[in-house]
Amino acid sequence: MSAIGYGALFLALVASLYSTFAYAFGSKGKNPSLLVSARTGLVLSCVLVTLAVLVLLLALISSNFRIEYVSSYTSLDTSLAYRLSALWAGNEGSLLFWAWLTSIFAAIVIFTRRDKNRELVPYASAVMMFVLAFFLLLLVSVANPFHQLSFTPSDGRGLNPMLENPGMIFHPPALLAGYVGLTVPFAFAIAALWSRKLGNDWLGAVRSWALLAWLLLGVGNIIGAWWAYVELGWGGYWAWDPVENAGLMPWLLVTAFLHSVMIQRRRGMFKVWTMALVILSFDLAIFGTFITRSGVLSSVHSFGLSTMDPFFWVFMVIIFLGSLGFLFSRKAGLKSEADVDKLVSRESSFLLNNILLAGSTLIIFIGTVFPGLSEAFGGVRIEVGQTFFNRVNAPLFLVIILVAGFCTLMGWASDTVKKYLRAMLWPLLITVLLVVILFVLGVRQGYALVAAFICPFVFLAILFKWFAEVRQSRREGAQNILVAGAGLFWKNRPRYGGYLVHLSLVVMAVGVLGSSIYDVQQDVSLKQGESTTLQGYTLVFGGLDVQETPDKQVVSAEVSVYRGQDFIADLKPEKFFHRSFEQPVTEVAIRSTVAEDLYVILAGWDADGTAAFTILVNPLVIWLWIGGVIFLIGGIVAFWPGRPGVPAPKPDSAVAKKDVIVEDEIERQVRRRRRKPGTRK
Repeated sequence: MSAIGYGALFLALVASLYSTFAYAFGSKGKNPSLLVSARTGLVLSCVLVTLAVLVLLLALISSNFRIEYVSSYTSLDTSLAYRLSALWAGNEGSLLFWAWLTSIFAAIVIFTRRDKNRELVPYASAVMMFVLAFFLLLLVSVANPFHQLSFTPSDGRGLNPMLENPGMIFHPPALLAGYVGLTVPFAFAIAALWSRKLGNDWLGAVRSWALLAWLLLGVGNIIGAWWAYVELGWGGYWAWDPVENAGLMPWLLVTAFLHSVMIQRRRGMFKVWTMALVILSFDLAIFGTFITRSGVLSSVHSFGLSTMDPFFWVFMVIIFLGSLGFLFSRKAGLKSEADVDKLVSRESSFLLNNILLAGSTLIIFIGTVFPGLSEAFGGVRIEVGQTFFNRVNAPLFLVIILVAGFCTLMGWASDTVKKYLRAMLWPLLITVLLVVILFVLGVRQGYALVAAFICPFVFLAILFKWFAEVRQSRREGAQNILVAGAGLFWKNRPRYGGYLVHLSLVVMAVGVLGSSIYDVQQDVSLKQGESTTLQGYTLVFGGLDVQETPDKQVVSAEVSVYRGQDFIADLKPEKFFHRSFEQPVTEVAIRSTVAEDLYVILAGWDADGTAAFTILVNPLVIWLWIGGVIFLIGGIVAFWPGRPGVPAPKPDSAVAKKDVIVEDEIERQVRRRRRKPGTRK
């Protein structure tokens, strides 16, 4: 079995290298036969990597402990779901998953885009095959998932107990698929530079892929935050860990790219910037993959020291310098066709949005790499903690959300300041009234008041814009308001999917700000029968319970929770002591409501039965997860393919006109309705 898996990877490496060079020389020399053979090599690579994945999955399911990877991440007691999830639990398996997705995405591209982007696809395929060859080289040289032990153990070590959580099934593959998804936009960007086809054709080829990668990265980060909250037992959900940051940074840049694309396709602006965002997003995806697999930056999520570091350094230098060299050599062909000539316009708000997103990414990057740089050049490792990231990024993220609200209200350059002010009047008045009420009720903290203005304003701005468009659609078609809204939503899914995503960011911001500003913590030791109070809750300790199972010892505490005299819930925080792992695992007990979470951690205990607890009240946390669900729905709506029968957009400049017809018509109708009778049009 090992020989089949390793042999498939080796042959896939040969096929991918051949395909890389065949595509490169075939495209340059306009050699059809060479391009056909290159395509065959690509498909063969995909088939061979798929075979290797199937072999490893079969080994995981059948408990083939002779394979070191299988014995390291599964045991006889591991359930089927976590046996399958073990594919990405370790270094070698996750790299195989990376390579597999790359080969599949490359195959999808050549079969779906070869007629639409005939001149770009061969160049893009060469780039994707080069990326695939790199990961296959790692797998056959220093990260072989099929390495065999000299003996067959009777049982495996099993999955790390902290990984036995539903988050393990969804979080890693979502992030990895998001990273890999950025390969396609990067490949088409390089293809456009390489072939000197610098119009808008390449944008049409990559928007869906960029949106898919953006959605997967966003969902992966949200699931990761939830996983940390319920599993790690420290009361938070985002620690600004290097690996966490590695998943956030490319998402921020892809967000900027998706906004920048709209401007380039409509006005022919920001061409160099748009190209740079694609390149840097992919560079950060590779950087994130690297730091997860190396010991360069300390992280609770990393796999530790690795022999593959030199390979990654060389690869990162090649793609970074090579792609930026390409970009600067073609800069003359990427001149903007227009300038931002109005301060109050959607173009200017998108530009500000891009600057803020890129600035936040740069700050996070500097904070992430600074400990490693300080140690390398100064001999002393200077850690950058959560305080730095929170103080710098919190105001930036609030401004980004505010700009998102402005973007929704603003029209393009043809709109006037008067129209914009009229559109924001009601959201602004309602928001100011809400802030005044909160101030009277005792809210005095600066961040809380600023957030109390920004979040409701943006939320209301989006809803008012949405409802105005629905009313206009209903008025012209004499439809039921629900029918009108559904029809408008369905006809312009990217627009309204974007609205939902913006709303989700507001909802998530409420959860983050509430739990960060008003969280309360208490550390207390209680004997059986004793109680403590916190934020109106009374917690009564009912004693400890110890249970022994073949693979672990479980110590749990019985905690009864009251509000005044009313019983609310029984909570059971636990600690697991697994026999095959030295580190105990904390299982927190959480009672969630729309207002707050009661979060109880069993910190320790004495021989006399006295137990130590960490108790937290985290306000509004559930809104972070609700916002995540809205984000997922909005992203799917925006990504959903267009209606059957709608003609494909024309290349270059014409594509923008086709793409914005519906949006322009909606805005014109809403403006006409707002004019008083008798005014000139």
